[in-house]
Amino acid sequence: MFGERLDRVQGAMAAAGVDVVLLSVGPDLPWLVGYEAMPLERLTMLVVERGGAATLVVPRLEAPRVVERGDLFTIRPWDETDDPIAIVGELMGRATSAAIGDRTWARFLVDLHRQRPDVVFHRASEVVGPLRAVKDDAEVAALRAAAEAADRVAAQLQGGEIPLVGRTEAAVSADIGRRLLAEGHHRVNFAIVASGPNAASPHHEPADRVIGEGEVVLCDFGGTMLTPDGPGYCSDITRCVHTGPITPEVAEAYEVLHRAQAAGVQAATVGTSCEGVDAAARDVIAAAGFGPAFMHRTGHGIGVEEHEDPYIVSGNGDVLVAGHAFSIEPGIYLEGRFGLRLEDIVVASADGPDPLNRVDHGLVEVSA
Repeated sequence: MFGERLDRVQGAMAAAGVDVVLLSVGPDLPWLVGYEAMPLERLTMLVVERGGAATLVVPRLEAPRVVERGDLFTIRPWDETDDPIAIVGELMGRATSAAIGDRTWARFLVDLHRQRPDVVFHRASEVVGPLRAVKDDAEVAALRAAAEAADRVAAQLQGGEIPLVGRTEAAVSADIGRRLLAEGHHRVNFAIVASGPNAASPHHEPADRVIGEGEVVLCDFGGTMLTPDGPGYCSDITRCVHTGPITPEVAEAYEVLHRAQAAGVQAATVGTSCEGVDAAARDVIAAAGFGPAFMHRTGHGIGVEEHEDPYIVSGNGDVLVAGHAFSIEPGIYLEGRFGLRLEDIVVASADGPDPLNRVDHGLVEVSA
């Protein structure tokens, strides 16, 4: 698996005219070699030559964490008195063009530029991003397992097993996070709980507002589930419930949202542009008079990180190919009143869109 990925990266480097790829913190490194660097002031960096070796420069005290893959890369530990920037600069050889990880700390890039002023630096996402965006069968299976675990937590929410009324949003968020871990996730990436008028803020931060009766509670949560021999893959799901009888206003808006989300999923076929999928969902909401209330993109790619290529947004003319994995999550947000969002992870396949989340898509009335 990792060897094939390295071959693909080196092929992409040749096509892009990049001499060396430099990967530090962020998702590219674990995707490529299975090692996740700690975000420390000590530099960890994988140096990949276009036609040659890959070397992992790592602090000696971190070296025991590395799973050695001698057929893939060699380890170059450095001591506290060493200059890791000089080591990387030397390993870059005669390179004049380098692609550096997008998440690399600016201090390291600045120092590398000083060490090697002869090198033009580019973003590694230009080389690695398109490769990571297309998932193989094992990656789809990992995403499906994570989605199924998130579904089980969403089902608990819809079934009234997670108490809501009288609890703060923060308490419910923590509860959802614990349940994600219990269902097999390695870590919780986020757990948005937004109640009543707070649900009109798409990225609301759960706080001390006490959830009441007769209101929408929007829950958007996800985490990372590890695979046996590689990086973790993410889940991301949004479901709304209503504490008590659903008002006609909320029911009407949710019916529109439900149709829009289904239209987006149905449109997510191989060969369709990302902006075409966005339009399929957005047009339903606009036709119902809620256009201005849907202010964000329809979706984002997902894999070893929760947001990655491809982005399902107007202006993105890239077409879907088999293996693209992404969210479909339209929303309707009415400031000061309520907000609604419905989200599934979908994989484009030769047989059509493959939604990984299957839990009830309706607005469920709960009494908890």
